[in-house]
Amino acid sequence: MSDFSKETDARINIDDLLRQAGWNPADKSQVMTEISAQMADGRRGRADYLLLDQRGRPLAVIEAKKRAIEPYVAKNQALPYARKLEAPFIFLSNGELIYFWDYQNDDARIVNSFFSRRDLERLLEMRSTRQPLATIEIPEYYTRQGEIRLVRPYQRETMQAIDHAVELGKRRFLLELPTGTGKTDLICLQLKRLIQSGYAEKILFLVDREQLAKQALEAIQDVLNQYGSYWLKPSVIRQEQQITVCLLQTMISRYREFTSGYFDVVVADECHRSIYGIWQTALTHFDAFHIGLSATPAAYIERNTFDFYNCRNEQPDFTYSIQTAFEQKYLVPYRFATGITEIIAEGAEVDEVYYDPAAFERKWTNEASNRLMMQEFDRLAWENYQELAPGQKIGPGKSIVFALTKNHAARLTRYLNELHPECKGRYAEVITSDVSNADDLIRQFKYEDYPQVAVSVDMLNTGFDCREVLHLVMCRTVRSPILYQQIRGRGTRTAPHIDKRKFVIYDFFRNHEYFNDSDTDIYAETGRGHVSIRSNQQQSRPRSELIELGLRDRWQQYVSYVEVGTEGERVDKRDYVTNWEQTIQSAVTNDPTLQKIRDGELLAETEETELVRRLNTPRYYFNEENLRRAYRNYNGSLIDFIRAALGILKLKSHEELLEENFRAWLVSHSFAPAQAQYLSLLKNRGIAKGQLTIDDLFLPPLSVLNAAGLGIELFGEQGLRDIFDELNRSVFAVDATGTEG
Repeated sequence: MSDFSKETDARINIDDLLRQAGWNPADKSQVMTEISAQMADGRRGRADYLLLDQRGRPLAVIEAKKRAIEPYVAKNQALPYARKLEAPFIFLSNGELIYFWDYQNDDARIVNSFFSRRDLERLLEMRSTRQPLATIEIPEYYTRQGEIRLVRPYQRETMQAIDHAVELGKRRFLLELPTGTGKTDLICLQLKRLIQSGYAEKILFLVDREQLAKQALEAIQDVLNQYGSYWLKPSVIRQEQQITVCLLQTMISRYREFTSGYFDVVVADECHRSIYGIWQTALTHFDAFHIGLSATPAAYIERNTFDFYNCRNEQPDFTYSIQTAFEQKYLVPYRFATGITEIIAEGAEVDEVYYDPAAFERKWTNEASNRLMMQEFDRLAWENYQELAPGQKIGPGKSIVFALTKNHAARLTRYLNELHPECKGRYAEVITSDVSNADDLIRQFKYEDYPQVAVSVDMLNTGFDCREVLHLVMCRTVRSPILYQQIRGRGTRTAPHIDKRKFVIYDFFRNHEYFNDSDTDIYAETGRGHVSIRSNQQQSRPRSELIELGLRDRWQQYVSYVEVGTEGERVDKRDYVTNWEQTIQSAVTNDPTLQKIRDGELLAETEETELVRRLNTPRYYFNEENLRRAYRNYNGSLIDFIRAALGILKLKSHEELLEENFRAWLVSHSFAPAQAQYLSLLKNRGIAKGQLTIDDLFLPPLSVLNAAGLGIELFGEQGLRDIFDELNRSVFAVDATGTEG
């Protein structure tokens, strides 16, 4: 086959890729081919493609190469054409790889798709009006939730650090700030400056939980109210707004709807959870400034996250520690309630926490102990609330109770309401995914006098911001260091309007002792080397072997039931799935919304909202959280589960998803072949158990293969333990919602 025919094949692919980006190669008002150009030395050449703007002016030259040629080498060939034709941009492509080159400002870089005409016009317009970020004033104040807030010194320093990095040509930034220090407000202020300076127009804000999406959209519509914004949901019609908020799980299935140049900035909240497998694909698709936000201490952030954000020496671009935040009084300190009953008198079997909290609950709690916990919390809270916040008018102040199960949460709520009959059942409320008006209850908890107490299982661990919280009640075990710090972070936000000075943690399960946490010695690191506390003083196995690997309770993957309803009724997973599929299959005949989903049509926002409401009724309790647990599929959206019920989508199993996660993790590390082969040998054990421990190496079948000796030879003893910790956190630590703690 001749070189010409090979280049012809590449051009066929390039034409297809141009169509996918919205160009019509047959329309000469959009795309011209074989454009003659005379060079400065008198030679004549031909530009393979020339992309034109809406007024017929050159936008970009495309230099096409046959597949065997790496397109980057064609830079010097394409540059004279672009200059002669006055095209500001260049694409280099062999039909498979695509490079984008803004040759006046940057080097060529690989992109996933060609840019649309609108993308290129927008980039050109922004470039013509761009100003140095340092010339855009950082405000001293801003308005948030109707009040004037001061821009704090560390927020100013964070923005200045981004400014400096941008001026040096950096395009990816990683920021680490603890919960409660205003990361979302800070990034909104910086986005405004990026827009004002001409660096950005279209912005994507990615999160991995609905509560975080709501919180982000609220902040954006408050601080950036002059710019249009919306929440892109699964199978809902996309809007052409300036700012898009989206769940990462949604973007995984929809990123191909966008060109690589559609967004100028991509913000990833809790970004350390977003860098593996197809999740990373959804990020890297966009050729944009990438800003990663994390409240997780740097010691927990994996190397590939630092690699993605181009961080040197595994250090974020800006770090603000929780200890410094407490010292500078930007976070409210805490103390632990003393003299309360400790439910666990001796160490509990960790497997009960992992695999069946219901069994754990039965063993360690009963009606008497549950009533006692609520009585002691309630009494102490009423005694102390005015000392904690003199401006708090209604007792005992906002409180969050973290329960073991939905059933446990319902009973604790009932006991609290029995203590305060004058409130007619409104003193405490259960807030879980099965409560049909959960959003209304969250709003009431945050902005109204009652309920004073919110009782939940996992729903309020992260992405929940209520500054007035004075009491955190831990009626469950926690062995994940990240989850522990997230729960603690629910109380750290300042609330000057009630003169909040401190908050109290009521730790009935002695979790803080496990982490060696105290109000004078703040726990904020990885905790490696800590051990579980046992009343008989018998030292337990190292914490690295007992770490709560799911970073939430991974038992959700292994128990046979789903908890549904406000009382936490336990329904066999198979029965739940069968009921779901039969319900959807019978309803689709007469339901226009389900018919649209079946036919691959997009929904209006109102249709999606009404569908969610109808399915999550007391009759069915069909919602994403329950369906993810029943199907053991943490990526699925409600629309995915509807399609699965209708037989038009095959959901990947939990094991298949973990396989993908493992492969992505392996690729992201530079292991020697023998090391990679050894780790692949351990993979199935990790998937089957949901974790890897050193003990596994001494049990069949791994013991037969001398896995312990081989592992120490390849990694060293401590290196092997560190690898296990990382695998457990980053690969096997996936619960039914696809999140870490």
